[in-house]
Amino acid sequence: MAKTYDLILKGGIVVNQDGEGPRDLGVTAGRIAEIGDLSRASAGEIVDCRGLHILPGVIDSHVHFREPGLTHKEDLESGSRAAVMGGVTAVFEMPNTNPATTDDAALADKVTRAHHRMHCDFAFYMGATRENTKDLAELERLPGCAGVKVFMGSSTGSLLIEDDDGVRNVLKAIHRRAAFHSEDEYRLRERMDLRVEGDPRSHPVWRDVTAALTCTKRLIALARETGKRVHVLHVTSKEEMEFLAGHKDVASAEVTPTHLTLAAPECYERLGTFAQLNPPIRDETHRDGLWLGLQQGVVDSLGSDHSPHTREEKSHPYPKTHSGMTGVQTLVPVMLDHVNAGRLSLARFVDLASAGPARLFGIACKGRIAAGFDADFTVVDLKRRETIRNGWIVSRVGWTPYDGVSVTGWPVGTFVRGCCVMWNGELLASGQGEAVRFLEALRPVH
Repeated sequence: MAKTYDLILKGGIVVNQDGEGPRDLGVTAGRIAEIGDLSRASAGEIVDCRGLHILPGVIDSHVHFREPGLTHKEDLESGSRAAVMGGVTAVFEMPNTNPATTDDAALADKVTRAHHRMHCDFAFYMGATRENTKDLAELERLPGCAGVKVFMGSSTGSLLIEDDDGVRNVLKAIHRRAAFHSEDEYRLRERMDLRVEGDPRSHPVWRDVTAALTCTKRLIALARETGKRVHVLHVTSKEEMEFLAGHKDVASAEVTPTHLTLAAPECYERLGTFAQLNPPIRDETHRDGLWLGLQQGVVDSLGSDHSPHTREEKSHPYPKTHSGMTGVQTLVPVMLDHVNAGRLSLARFVDLASAGPARLFGIACKGRIAAGFDADFTVVDLKRRETIRNGWIVSRVGWTPYDGVSVTGWPVGTFVRGCCVMWNGELLASGQGEAVRFLEALRPVH
């Protein structure tokens, strides 16, 4: 008797843990039910994927969607729309909103706002403060929490914990892997006079490699002392990459497509303050160092650090401008272009964008194409050539640093738990998003 499924993806090249090859995928009740030849099976919906590659759903574990408090430049709906238009099926959103996500009520509010309003699945980081450190062990296990985020530099107010004692106390309190913005705040304060008014090329001079490396060395020493796991976000220098290679037992590393793609001084000369972000884009030597770290396996995950600001906010004279840029919608096409250029394999991209986040953060039933896992798929056309334009960007701010850049490799479809949310640039189903589940937090804390 022929088997029946809710959905069959037919004829695509499936990329999973045992390589890539032509396979059909059967989906039932939002989960992968079977992988193989389903030519004799039937389904309520059949999607022809001939000529396309089917990847495990891409997880962007580093976005700022600005809600609540800063929704003039993004909100959970618009940010998640950008995600699925770019082939991203789940995101981890950062705590520096207004109010900041630092207690159970703030987290619950975000989860409520996101549930069946966001178009992709979601989780939210809990921001560490001196005041909530004692509660972090419970807060990090709440439903919808991706873990704890610590700003050791580049933040204001209670979210900034720049001293060793403060970070040590956070690490002692928690059990899950924590994510860190690693720039030495003390050095940043000392060097503020190195910022040249009107010249964003001075941004990486002020926020130099030493500021990043010093902080990362402090962080790793504290991780070893407390026996805890840390995730160093947006690594930008070859020196950090070389250092982290010797500490993979306690530290994982993230890079952004932006730092892998753009380089100083060209990006500042071409884009001005629209290339300004923290930590900064550095010169080709460091970009090459990041690629070497990626090729050597030091890098564990990709995060876009999608941090949108309006054109007005980006157009003030440096250093009065806001740091940050869009990225969630361009993550997949920019990285597929690197795949086509031979800088990394498609399998390595999948490891960085799907399996890596699932492994690091203990995500339940995501990150690979396997029976019983969520039917999250990023369907791509590796041969399709497109030019990225501001008009394609659906983020509320409507701009990208890649405007006018031609890429080879394009997201064609986004499936979230078996629902085709995007196909060929069209949003087909809205408000499908639900909270990501984590192996270390399957039971809610009461």
